[in-house]
Amino acid sequence: MIDIRLVREDPAGVARALARRGVDPAEVQGLVDADAEARRLVAHRDELRARVKQLSRDVAAARKAGEVARASELQDASRRLGDELAEAERAADAAQEEVRRRLLWLPNLPAEDAPDGAGPEDNPVVRCWPAETPVPAEHQRVPHWEIGEALGILDLARGAKLAGSMFPLFRGAGSRLLRALTALALDHHEDAYQEVRPPTLVRTQTMVSTGHLPKFAEEAYAIERDDLWAIPTAEVPLTSMYRSEVLDEAQLPLRLTAATACFRREAGAAGRDTRGLLRVHEFDKVELFCYATEAQAAEELPAMVQRVEALVQRLELPYRVLDLCCGDLGNSSARTFDIEVYAPGCDQWLEVSSISWFRDYQARRAEVRYRPADGSGPRFVHTLNGSGLAWARIFAALVEWGRQPDGTVLLPEALAPYLGGRRRIVPGGQLVV
Repeated sequence: MIDIRLVREDPAGVARALARRGVDPAEVQGLVDADAEARRLVAHRDELRARVKQLSRDVAAARKAGEVARASELQDASRRLGDELAEAERAADAAQEEVRRRLLWLPNLPAEDAPDGAGPEDNPVVRCWPAETPVPAEHQRVPHWEIGEALGILDLARGAKLAGSMFPLFRGAGSRLLRALTALALDHHEDAYQEVRPPTLVRTQTMVSTGHLPKFAEEAYAIERDDLWAIPTAEVPLTSMYRSEVLDEAQLPLRLTAATACFRREAGAAGRDTRGLLRVHEFDKVELFCYATEAQAAEELPAMVQRVEALVQRLELPYRVLDLCCGDLGNSSARTFDIEVYAPGCDQWLEVSSISWFRDYQARRAEVRYRPADGSGPRFVHTLNGSGLAWARIFAALVEWGRQPDGTVLLPEALAPYLGGRRRIVPGGQLVV
């Protein structure tokens, strides 16, 4: 969440920054007003507490002096004031909760160097690899759902029978491919990132810490009986691994990676890009995550982007890097770069990684701080994360680009060690040399 002190000291600056994201300045003013009221009520509560304590001391002194009548009179006054204090405490608590509610709903301040823009159409392309996107052959212009069905590696009908639409079922070489991609990615990142296998279900506070709650509750799968949520990304548990803890600066940057299933309701996606694997409710993903100081984070962000690019290049997929404009930033992000691969059968650019710097927005919600080496007071860490990578759309692009004139699929050389040296998928869902 945004630092409330910044809102108090420079409300106009906060309003200008959030206006770049399309936030109505009235929302910032509403927070300013709510905060002023909360501070007034807290001051009133504290004043009453002090008076109650003083009356208690006066009662004790009167009794000690043998002034029974005065002690009784003061005690009655203390009871009346106690009732007033109880009401003041309820009012102060409610006012503070209103401030927190408003803070939880406000998005992060965009970085100054994030480009201006209203939506995806305003995202500048930073670079492409290769510089000129290859022109696909006619046999590569077949969508992955047709390829998957023909080869017996993707069974969308049975996935829907088991769990409903947009829950894909992979089989044979399709399942093996997902496993190979995960192993390749984890090996690719192990030089700098510690592997973690976090829980797939998390508590409400864990979802609040990343900014997924309360604003995006409709996009998440909830297990209400147990107050648990299915994670939409491993970013969620990784952000809260050190919740309410203080790290030493020497531990930073602390880089983590995790392979998990991810669950998203895609509540607003009906009828939009829902064929095949373009938009699914469950998918596998390898996540990159980092706790850092502010200075370290400025270096970690481009390094994370380059790391993901290198992996996409190993998979031999044409891609482009987008610099997300303020109007297209995720709620918690201050700066984001998206990597999109081109899928010739779909004839679309597909987002396969979103790499973001959240500054201290998430750390304030999760209360993760670090102790500076100079001995000064604890500070909030900065968090970063990125997909490294998400497999549903990578799968789609791989089988479309890899389709051969005879209908088989040839996979990239980088995957050969993870597929027993076999790179070609043939009908029946088999892998052959």
